[in-house]
Amino acid sequence: MADSTITQSNEPQMFGHPKGLFYLFFAELWERFSFYGMRALLMLYMTKEIFQALAEKDTAAAAVYASYGSLVYASTVIGGRVSDKILGMRSSIFLGGILMSLGHFVLAIENDIAFFLALAFIVVGNGFFKPNISTFVGSLYKDGDRRKDSGFTIFYMGINIGGFAAPLLCGWLGETYGWHYGFGLAGIGMLTGLAFFWSGIKKNVFGDKGLPPNQEVYEKKILGVPQKTFVPIVSFLCAPIVAYLLFSYKAIAGGDTFLGDQNYVGLLFKLLGVGILIYMITVIAKSTPDERKKLIMALLITFFMTLFWGFHELSGSVITLFADRNVALDGIMNASQTNSLNSLVIVVLSIPVSLLWAYLSKKGLNPRTPYKFGMGLVLAGASFYILSISGASADENGMVPFTYLFVMYFVISIGELFMSPVGLSKITDLSPKRIVAFMMGIWFLSSAYAFQIVGFISKQLAIESTDKNVGGLDTLEVYTNGFELIAMYSVGAGLVVLIFSPLMKKLMGNVH
Repeated sequence: MADSTITQSNEPQMFGHPKGLFYLFFAELWERFSFYGMRALLMLYMTKEIFQALAEKDTAAAAVYASYGSLVYASTVIGGRVSDKILGMRSSIFLGGILMSLGHFVLAIENDIAFFLALAFIVVGNGFFKPNISTFVGSLYKDGDRRKDSGFTIFYMGINIGGFAAPLLCGWLGETYGWHYGFGLAGIGMLTGLAFFWSGIKKNVFGDKGLPPNQEVYEKKILGVPQKTFVPIVSFLCAPIVAYLLFSYKAIAGGDTFLGDQNYVGLLFKLLGVGILIYMITVIAKSTPDERKKLIMALLITFFMTLFWGFHELSGSVITLFADRNVALDGIMNASQTNSLNSLVIVVLSIPVSLLWAYLSKKGLNPRTPYKFGMGLVLAGASFYILSISGASADENGMVPFTYLFVMYFVISIGELFMSPVGLSKITDLSPKRIVAFMMGIWFLSSAYAFQIVGFISKQLAIESTDKNVGGLDTLEVYTNGFELIAMYSVGAGLVVLIFSPLMKKLMGNVH
């Protein structure tokens, strides 16, 4: 390992970057290891253990998975604000990591109540951890530092390495020796990430970065308790409330409640969506003509990104069940391990694709954002079309070759590389300074709403039976028909974006 050097600002350096970057790299790698390791097992665990006695087990699992995913991403908006105002990034990352570790270890307890409480701890913990560690990376670089983009590239490589390794290891443990061993390994991964972060603090590689924004506010007492202690106490107490929201899956799985076919989380996000829409209409109406055009474009980007993630995140739900029930894995890997394929492709192709954009930029041929978004949606649709035609190669038991699943992940991952890296930066470029933080919050919420799409689709493709005589050909028909419809909607949305790209370019103005 290269010796660290000292910059003019006395900050330790390594490989031409702030040394703290590499501690954050490993902290995030292990956090993503824990998150994706657990996610790879979650849908299978629910359908085979938690809800195995329910005729509507697929529907119940889809409801819980969607609610969990939505709350995980929505919590980042709250956690980010608490960090900005009270805790600072360091304390927030520690609090989030401890809560998430607790959640993973509680998952190792064979009890239904413990299951929902564990998911709740992960939801609350992620709200503190996820937004702050990414922000921490940016704080290591001064404004205008040209190393910042490459620093984030290194950091995001850690995310995908964790996302690749976790399903392989946790999936192997979970399906070979027992689900709870897999969940336990995910918890160990989270603690390992915290250990790296703590090591960086002890070695002072972060300097004065990530401390509470205001020490007086940090120490200010509420009900006789300093806020630095009050916030963790409230966070722990929020977990049972979140667990109750997740438990409302019964509202759409045959339970007799006033919600009908809705659960509490779905209802909450519908009301929130209406509120956001009303607020954005008023903001757009009060904006200047130039701001108005850019805000409309920012909302369009957010909408299409939400649609893409809604299809993409089916990998952890319907596609995992499809892999388990209808893909001839033949010892290559088990169903939960197939979740590693997306990250594998991202790790392999992220640098070549970024070099491609750089090369096209030099030639003046780099496509503008609307074209990239349109192509990303078309590629997502093509990936589901590949799965939809897999039935033609099925054997007498309804099992299709693994090649179809691998090619599907390869294609949708390229679509992700077309869309995901550019979306976030364009939101900041298109949003007026006075509401840029609010627009960033909407961007984070778009992933939460994507899981509502996941839940809706997963419920439509639910196999409603506890009868073990339901064969592979029956499930294959349900899945392939559903994949064909998803392909049509995704390609259709992509074509709409491509057709109207010239108009979108005018809305974006000088933003590329």
